[in-house]
Amino acid sequence: MRPRAVRGFLAALAAAWPEAASELHYTDPFTLLVAVVLSAQTTDAAVNKVTPGLFAAAPDAAAMARLGEAGIGAHIRSLGLWQAKARHLAELARLLVERQGGAVPGARAALEALPGVGRKTANVVLNVAFGEATMAVDTHVFRLANRTGLAPGRTVRAVEDALVARIPRSMLRPAHHWLILHGRYVCRARRPECWRCTAARFCTFAEKAAAPAGK
Repeated sequence: MRPRAVRGFLAALAAAWPEAASELHYTDPFTLLVAVVLSAQTTDAAVNKVTPGLFAAAPDAAAMARLGEAGIGAHIRSLGLWQAKARHLAELARLLVERQGGAVPGARAALEALPGVGRKTANVVLNVAFGEATMAVDTHVFRLANRTGLAPGRTVRAVEDALVARIPRSMLRPAHHWLILHGRYVCRARRPECWRCTAARFCTFAEKAAAPAGK
């Protein structure tokens, strides 16, 4: 995809998703961080079902640390990998209290030093909670970037670097949300709905799907 097409593609997504934002429910950087950790290999909808009870019991890092692994686990057992997530969150909360006074740090290195926090999670928190122009590459963004020709790459990091290099700086922060939502609901893994994609004319995908009969 050529630079002019990149701008056109993103402008089309911006028009299609004018209110784009994280679909995770959170109230502050700490609850956002917890929700993103819980969302690994799990849908946002599933996370949103368990976090009200969890956050009522532990609204901040100190309370989460007191709740402990077993207490956290009792709230998140419906999620995949819940045992590991409960362990990570208990230790994450303890370290936030110990190292940061309970506050979520706004620096990548400090975030990635926390249990259960990798580059993607750090990028989400930096983008959503701290307003940084970062690009979190999840499965939806990875697929869309490769399928459309927006930023092809063989690895998640290669795609992230290509997106950061190709997307105009002024569009980078909101593009994180445009790409996630478009990949989740339109440019889906199976049966992409190309006929209703507002950016289809810029996309280099050769096998665009036609609208089913009656659509």
